[in-house]
Amino acid sequence: MEDLDPTYIQAPEHRSDSNSIPNQPEEIPVIDLSRLDNPEDAQNVISEIGDACEKWGFFQVINHGVPCGARNRVEKTVKKFFDLPMEEKIEVKRDEVNPVGYHDGEHTKNVRDWKEVFDVYFKDPMVIPSSADLEDDGLRVVYNKWPQFPSDFREACEEYARHAEILALKLLELISLSLGLPKDRFNDYFKEQMTFFRINHYPPCPRPDLALGVGHHKDADVISLLAQDEVGGLQVSRRSDGVWFPIRPVPNALVINIGNCMEVWTNDKYWSAEHRVVVNTTRERYSIPFFLLPSHDVEVKPLEELISPENPPRYKGYKWGKFYVSRNRSDFKKLEIQNIQIDDFKVVT
Repeated sequence: MEDLDPTYIQAPEHRSDSNSIPNQPEEIPVIDLSRLDNPEDAQNVISEIGDACEKWGFFQVINHGVPCGARNRVEKTVKKFFDLPMEEKIEVKRDEVNPVGYHDGEHTKNVRDWKEVFDVYFKDPMVIPSSADLEDDGLRVVYNKWPQFPSDFREACEEYARHAEILALKLLELISLSLGLPKDRFNDYFKEQMTFFRINHYPPCPRPDLALGVGHHKDADVISLLAQDEVGGLQVSRRSDGVWFPIRPVPNALVINIGNCMEVWTNDKYWSAEHRVVVNTTRERYSIPFFLLPSHDVEVKPLEELISPENPPRYKGYKWGKFYVSRNRSDFKKLEIQNIQIDDFKVVT
């Protein structure tokens, strides 16, 4: 096999064969949301979602309401974009000032990912903090970058995103109910949401034993919705023992996972699981994650309803927008230090 650029090489303990037991009989739950239409079964669905959030931080949903046609259209359209020559793709390349558009040099945990991406803000334009400085109250406006070809790229992406947001907010209500809270408990956090979605393209890799499509990480958001193709490659680390499990592609299903914000809001009751993407030598892979993010001015901290003298807060509060801006700077290059993590806000006991 050909040599691999050293920037892609994972440390031995993080490579695809590390702490992974193939052909595990156990899998993350697959939940049929059409069962919500049956009043006698709806509470069971809510309980299953809560159990999955607590044990895995991941589950899959079917009959979720996101039209297959909208998803298929995005998949076909973005493939045309990623097949373009590099000189055309970099015309809409993102940078540290405007972190949306095309990118092929993203780093996770300071190691370069074997992938190329295209990022889109759900709201266009989007208002975000000017800097990660806590004393800086400034805001700036950023706009999506859209390629000229394919001509329907923007329309296809925006159509899919509208359906994904409806499902994300529905899942947010179900998660709230699973916690014994009112279904609208989280609604006020999303008035100026910073939600975005991404299209990932993972080309065949000459050394999948050394590189990863995405290195081990936790999502910083509230909820992620992922459409993955039939190739597979997504793996999740089980909460109980850290063993890596593959997430089997299910036709027309969406993979749901809990992000750091929900983990903090629930004071660690629900789990933001580490996950990664393995690659292969022969087949390219596409996926479309949709990241539900709160407004930039929201302070993320454990909910008062879920803390008590017996269960004190495990996190200090943090401003979402400042956290996002600080995290975002590490996406573009290798840093000398680890970027900010949710554990940095853990309360020392």
